[in-house]
Amino acid sequence: MRRTATGFEVVVASEDETRRLAADLAAIVAPGDVLALHGDLGVGKSALARALIRALAEAPDLEVPSPTFTLVQTYATRIPVAHFDLYRLGDPDELREIGFEDALAEAVTLIEWPGRAGAELPADRLDITIDLGRTAEARTFRLAGDARWLARLDTTFTVRGLLAGIGMAAADRHHLQGDASTRSFERAVAEDRSAIVMKWPPFPPRPPLADGLTYEALVHQTDSLTAFVAIADTLRRQGLTAPRRLAADDARRLLLLTDLGGELIVADGAPIAGRYLTAARYLADLAALTWPTVATADDGARWPMPVYDRRALLTEVSLFADWYVPDVAGRPLAPEARRQWLALWDDLLARFDDDRSVWVFKDYHSPNILWQAGAADPIGLIDFQDALVGPAAYDVASLLTDARVDISDDLAAALLAAYCDRRRAADPAFDAEDFATGVVILGAQRNAKILGRFVEYATRSGRKAHLRFLPRVRRNFEKALGHPVLAGLKLWYERLGDGA
Repeated sequence: MRRTATGFEVVVASEDETRRLAADLAAIVAPGDVLALHGDLGVGKSALARALIRALAEAPDLEVPSPTFTLVQTYATRIPVAHFDLYRLGDPDELREIGFEDALAEAVTLIEWPGRAGAELPADRLDITIDLGRTAEARTFRLAGDARWLARLDTTFTVRGLLAGIGMAAADRHHLQGDASTRSFERAVAEDRSAIVMKWPPFPPRPPLADGLTYEALVHQTDSLTAFVAIADTLRRQGLTAPRRLAADDARRLLLLTDLGGELIVADGAPIAGRYLTAARYLADLAALTWPTVATADDGARWPMPVYDRRALLTEVSLFADWYVPDVAGRPLAPEARRQWLALWDDLLARFDDDRSVWVFKDYHSPNILWQAGAADPIGLIDFQDALVGPAAYDVASLLTDARVDISDDLAAALLAAYCDRRRAADPAFDAEDFATGVVILGAQRNAKILGRFVEYATRSGRKAHLRFLPRVRRNFEKALGHPVLAGLKLWYERLGDGA
């Protein structure tokens, strides 16, 4: 691959390398993208399209017939695909009859013989011109597009270069489900090893909320690659299992990480009780460790650990008042009701002001606990870049009130008992009753925050998949309100009426 004045040129020597290029493209396409495939008959336009569709489908043997006679074939892959072959198109006006306009809006659109679309061909497309090479399978691909396309191509080809640098040049790339953040992930798989690709764009600009600080600053969220690496390296020095950096491109905000696998503490959407109990006791063991106030990467880079202070906790729970309630009720929360909401929480959260007992991972729940079968330490940790110094009860609450998994009352009670028994074994003075109350408070805080956060994220990003978890999160929140310590909060909630 080389950069040219107008884009990139990729020379391949085999069909495998063509499939690799298709995988690199599949890693960056999005709904609404148009890829125009130029070249003579038999040059390989259909071969590239077929490889790209199979990459998006994660199905290397998927049947992908040529649309030469049908003009279009559609595929319900990870991102919908519409594959057009316009060789037999009589007039650009015919495009309206075959769903061209709808495809441009909703799918990744691959177009062979794009010149026949005339003025209907979008200007913001990626043009891929294919020429024959010196051997039967060799091809030269010239890719040209606007600045947005060139930036994405630069990223995906940099990922391929990073993989080559660790001996995985021929790795297959597989999309991984992301989270409610700016990050995206892939698993790169070679014959005898795998790695995780993390692409982490910076936070988008946000208006300040208080004291000239954005939401991220107020709650100590970070988009720092240094934070991720320093925390991971420190966790491993503490004897825990966390990914190791294999390679990085800081300018492009890319990390290659060791792969902890995909085995979880759930199966078929249900908790595996034994693994959950191990995860609960694991948190108790962490509470017995001495935690540094500064995370240090293996290369010496330092990351001062923020404190999970009351302002951060209050800012998070304000998302419920500012996003969730207006979304459900169809109107903003009255200023006085919002003030009362925050005042109630201010009193509840004061009890944690001096609790700096552990590192709080913040999202210690099913998607982020990777089971290490057969290992001495079966808990693999990911998604910890926002870790803070704070109360141990928070991560226990996170485990017991999972947004993605139903935790029965019996299992929740067993998990809390397993945690407290482990803590008491190490410290007979441990107050299990007081700790359990803290778990209830922070569980309610966390679920109220998630209700607001998921609505805000869907509103700002247009990505709505997380909204399917809202009923469970709301049940978790309402269940917590049954505890006497939250009586005042329950009364406030009930006053909102059925519309909230």
